Amino acid sequence: MNKNMRKRLIRIIAGIVLLLAAVLIDTTKDWINILLFLASYLIVGGDILLRALKNILRGKVFDENFLMSIATIGAMIISEYAEGIAVMVLYQIGELFQSYAVDKSRRSIGDLMDIRPDHANLMKNGDIVKVDPDEVMVGDNIVIMPGDRIPLDAMVVEGMSMVDTSAITGESLPRDVGPGQEILSGCINVNGVITAEVTKEYEESTVSKILDLVENASSKKSSSEQFITKFARYYTPLVVILAVLLAVLPPLLIDGASFDEWTYRALSFLVVSCPCALVISIPLTFFSGIGGASKRGVLVKGSNYFEALANVETMVFDKTGTLTKGVFEVQELKAYGISKGELIELAAYAESFSNHPISKSIQKAYGREIDQANVSDVFEIAGHGIEAVVGGKKITVGNTKLMKQKNIAYDEVDLVGTSVHVGIDGEYAGYILIADQVKEDSAQAIKSLKKSGIRKTVMLTGDNKKVGEKIAGDLLLDQVYTDLLPVDKVNRLEELILQSNEKKTLAYVGDGINDAPVLARADVGIAMGGLGSDAAIEAADVVIMTDEPSKIPLAIKMSKKIISIANQNITFAIAVKIVILILSALGITNLWVAIFGDVGVTFIAILNSFRAMNFKD
Repeated sequence: MNKNMRKRLIRIIAGIVLLLAAVLIDTTKDWINILLFLASYLIVGGDILLRALKNILRGKVFDENFLMSIATIGAMIISEYAEGIAVMVLYQIGELFQSYAVDKSRRSIGDLMDIRPDHANLMKNGDIVKVDPDEVMVGDNIVIMPGDRIPLDAMVVEGMSMVDTSAITGESLPRDVGPGQEILSGCINVNGVITAEVTKEYEESTVSKILDLVENASSKKSSSEQFITKFARYYTPLVVILAVLLAVLPPLLIDGASFDEWTYRALSFLVVSCPCALVISIPLTFFSGIGGASKRGVLVKGSNYFEALANVETMVFDKTGTLTKGVFEVQELKAYGISKGELIELAAYAESFSNHPISKSIQKAYGREIDQANVSDVFEIAGHGIEAVVGGKKITVGNTKLMKQKNIAYDEVDLVGTSVHVGIDGEYAGYILIADQVKEDSAQAIKSLKKSGIRKTVMLTGDNKKVGEKIAGDLLLDQVYTDLLPVDKVNRLEELILQSNEKKTLAYVGDGINDAPVLARADVGIAMGGLGSDAAIEAADVVIMTDEPSKIPLAIKMSKKIISIANQNITFAIAVKIVILILSALGITNLWVAIFGDVGVTFIAILNSFRAMNFKD
């Protein structure tokens, strides 16, 4: 609980204590009770009165603050102190629930700044000088050490290394880079020292653009107004006008009617008009929904996102880590002249000294302890593969470039994934196919989404066309865009938004830092939170904590139920409220009957709201 929420809670408790004191203390001096009532009212509702006053000065008169203020002041004027204060207390409790839910789930998007490089190693007169990235000019040479984050977009001029591009492209497999190849800021240099020539100033670099995109996308986010605010735009001025007419017209038009009687009736009308049932039950419905969703691994960061989720028509996905596991594993073995077991064993031994993700996946597939004493003469060829002597045999493991370099005739593999070819003493022995795996529930998730009314499913990925189209085809997605950088993803998303129905929403599902700008720009951003990046989680509106795509259709079903419950409360409360207002205006019922009816409606609406917490799949 943050500082502001603690202050609100303390005010609520203090106000209730003073209210009880005013009601329970029996004194012959009425002014003491009145002072206690006024103190309670100002402590609980002072901030609401202040906001209402500020909004009036700004020209925004008719909002929920004005409605609460005028109704409770009316109650105080006709000496219904307890009712006026109780209304404020209930309103503040509802606001506290709402604030708690949002504060608990929403964190600062500022942690995305972790991808901002701290420094650049600038080559200057033969020396390396550590400077701020924005001090480096186009054409300058920088040195990037192992483990360093690449500070600016550049072209490698010397050295070879692996670069972890996951922060930018979302791909989990590091890329080999060498002279003449482009490297992007925000990526991490894994194992080699490289010298590169800067091609873009920091303000124009990839990492800077990502940060700017997140800020700009956040400003474009259209947050839905709470129902009470919308309702108050029409309800509040109407009630106020009717109350004024009720106080003024009858004494002028009806013989014998007194201003005192009709002013009292008008103030009673205002007290009755206070929509306690709506003020409490609507936030509580969403709050209960947030609690119920979190129990099922779906974290919703605000009540307005339920409405956005319920209206989703287009669902856009990232690939790696979202629809796929983001972990590369051996998918297929093809051996010639030896068994598959021997093929994977020899490859695992040859790769046993390497920390490359491909090497690790081969060793994992082998699954046994490796005695490195049986391995000698290991020679790693950057960007190609490894040669080693294993048990007296010369083992060559690598890509097609290595096979060509060693004059080993190999099979062309037309499969989706990374093919690792294996040679034994200069003879081709087969290949190992390594690829990312589709999550077990991805296909079912897409199927369920289409059943729930999603009309269009799209995938945006930084992966190549072949891989992207294969995954999209297997999952029966409607559309796929490949070879995309973060900027391209935002542009594609903008196009999809323009093509969408204005009355419907578009959701984007992603998990990496590179997805943060797209998550922020979408009508509703959904992040895979279990293994996803902090930036993606904080940029998103909804977080799937279990990393299961099947939770997305569940979240949509829950949202539709929650909106339905909220609409039930709205319809019921307004219908009863209209009846009570009419009866009060006609003088058929007294204030206490009206208060009882109002409290009864509130109680029923609150009970209905709790249904949002109990959702059955």
